[in-house]
Amino acid sequence: MNGATRVPGTLTSAWLIARKDLAIEFRTRTAFLSALVFAVLALCIFYFTWDESIITAADRAPGVLWVVLAFSALLGLQRSFAIEDHDRGIDALLVSPISREALYIGKAIGNVIFLGAIELVAIPALALFYNLHFGRAMLIVCLIVLLAMIGIVAIGTLFSAMAVNTRLAELLLPMLSLPFFVPVLMDAAQASVRVLAGAPMSTVWPWLKILIAFDIVFIVACTLAFPFTLEE
Repeated sequence: MNGATRVPGTLTSAWLIARKDLAIEFRTRTAFLSALVFAVLALCIFYFTWDESIITAADRAPGVLWVVLAFSALLGLQRSFAIEDHDRGIDALLVSPISREALYIGKAIGNVIFLGAIELVAIPALALFYNLHFGRAMLIVCLIVLLAMIGIVAIGTLFSAMAVNTRLAELLLPMLSLPFFVPVLMDAAQASVRVLAGAPMSTVWPWLKILIAFDIVFIVACTLAFPFTLEE
C-alpha cells in the first residue's frame, strides 16, 4: 500500500531508541552528573587513603579504574529502564512495530555512550591524580575500557530490564549484575595492569582475546534472552 508506514529496520530502531534516551538524559543530566561526581570523588578518596610509600600511585591506578567503572556503570544502568517507568513509556515501546531485540540494542547503545562520556572525564582525572603519562599505553587502556564497557553494558542492560519493576530495583540490579561483571573486570584489570607496567603486548593479548570472547558471548546471549524478560 502506498500510504503504509514503513517500519524501520532493527539498527535504525535501535539508534532511535538510543537517541531518545540520550536526549532525555541531556535534558535532565541527573544520572550523568551523579555518576560523574561519584567517579571523581572515588578517584580522590582512593588517592588520599593509601600510603604511597607502600604502594605507588601507578600501581594503584588499574584497580581504582575498574572499581570506579563498575559502580559508575551501575548508576547509569539503573536509569536505562527507570526512565520508561514514568507514564509507562515501556508499554508504548512494546506495542510499537519494533522488535524487542532492537529495544535491547538501542538501550545498550545508549548505555555505552553514557558510560563513554563518564570515562572521557574519569580517565584523564585518573591520569592526573596517579601521574600516568598520556601515550601509547593510555590509548591501549582506553581500548580495554571500551571492550569492558561493552561486556558490562550487555549484561547490565538485560538485568536492568528484569529489575526495574521490582520493589528493590536499586538493590537487585547490583546483586544480579556484579557476579557477571567479575569475568569481564578480571580480564580487563589483568590486561590494564600489564599495559601500565610496560609489559610486552604478547602478555596482554591473551587477556584481550578472553575479554573479546566474553563480550561476544554476552552480547549474543543477552540479546536472545532479552525478549523473555519482558513477558508478563
